[in-house]
Amino acid sequence: MLRYLTVPVTPFQQNCSIVWCDETMQAAVIDPGGEVDRLIAEMQRLGVTPTALWLTHAHIDHAGGTGEMARRLDLPIIGPHRGDLFWIEQLPEQSRMFRFPAAEPFLPTRWLEDGDTVALGSTEVAVRHCPGHTPGHVVFHHAGAQRCFVGDVLFAGSIGRTDFPGGDYDTLIASITQRLWPMGDETVFIPGHGPESTFGRERRFNPYLGGI
Repeated sequence: MLRYLTVPVTPFQQNCSIVWCDETMQAAVIDPGGEVDRLIAEMQRLGVTPTALWLTHAHIDHAGGTGEMARRLDLPIIGPHRGDLFWIEQLPEQSRMFRFPAAEPFLPTRWLEDGDTVALGSTEVAVRHCPGHTPGHVVFHHAGAQRCFVGDVLFAGSIGRTDFPGGDYDTLIASITQRLWPMGDETVFIPGHGPESTFGRERRFNPYLGGI
């Protein structure tokens, strides 16, 4: 079964998630935005073995520590969709703009497409392409655990921003309603910032979605 620990990192308190297979204790790190030493220490404390870094998208608070962690632990970088190449190339500028530590450059080992799966020990996690916040945004869904790691697509009581380059409001709403809602009302999602919620709760009560 899939297990996870969410660790808020960076001044933006971005929800980095350490996810692992409880049979093999193999782990992936979703959105290592920074504080790499802390994330490594947490994995050591959990007794898990990191095998990959998974990215939902390439904004600095989600991807800023990726290059460093990949280099230090010799890990492949999986995702996001190639639509976020622009944001990966802009990471040095993002670092300066938001006064983050300089991000080490990287390119993904593997780009992700809608409908892909990523392996984690003896289990698999499904990938859905959910653009709108960024063109290449993806989410990671494990149906058995009823969990979805959604990055900045959806939040408890809010939705992702669409005013950055490549963002689009209508595309974001379509991603939420066409890609996330079919995962089921009971599915718990782990957003890029803030507390967890369920798709059912947000579908009914999120003021930005109007019950759609």
